[in-house]
Amino acid sequence: MLTLYSAPATCALASHIALEQAGADYQVHLVDFKSTQQRSPEYLKLNPKGRVPALVTEHGVLTETPAILLYIAQRFPQANLAPFDDPWALAQLNAFCSYLCSTVHVAHAHGRRGARWADDPAAWEAMKAKVPQTVGDGFHMIETEYFKGPWVMGEHYSIADPYLYTLATWMEGDGVDPARFPKVAEHRRRMTALPAVAKVLAAGG
Repeated sequence: MLTLYSAPATCALASHIALEQAGADYQVHLVDFKSTQQRSPEYLKLNPKGRVPALVTEHGVLTETPAILLYIAQRFPQANLAPFDDPWALAQLNAFCSYLCSTVHVAHAHGRRGARWADDPAAWEAMKAKVPQTVGDGFHMIETEYFKGPWVMGEHYSIADPYLYTLATWMEGDGVDPARFPKVAEHRRRMTALPAVAKVLAAGG
């Protein structure tokens, strides 16, 4: 059985949804961020980064959302969560997930984790003030350049969809109006209606 270490309102939601959509045999262990359990010796032994998600497999512990999502897609090929028969389409999928990880998520984190990048509280406030613009710029890129519809990659649902959905649920908290991005907003509604997503959210995902 796979074990996903997760926490509410984090990017671990994407991996949780993917596991459910893939029909995996898995369990979820919630990490309590309020008590800084992610910095405990026990958790740091499992994941020295002190973050979620972390996926425990029979081969070892896997971290980083794009890697976990790709692993799930490859481990459960019957779920058809990635276009492994098309190198170009797979590269596009990886490019999209990389953009979410390296650009959109980082812009979001500037509003809450400024201490990662600067020691001056004034710098934290400056980064926080910039978040609506930088996150909005990221979703503009997705809306106009990446998103094919009705799913991220076109007609077929893939691991890109729970990842986009996860970050899209943070828009309001980042000061971004979802109405500016109708394709992304409709995708969020489409994702919310999926039974796998409903089950994960009901379980505290």
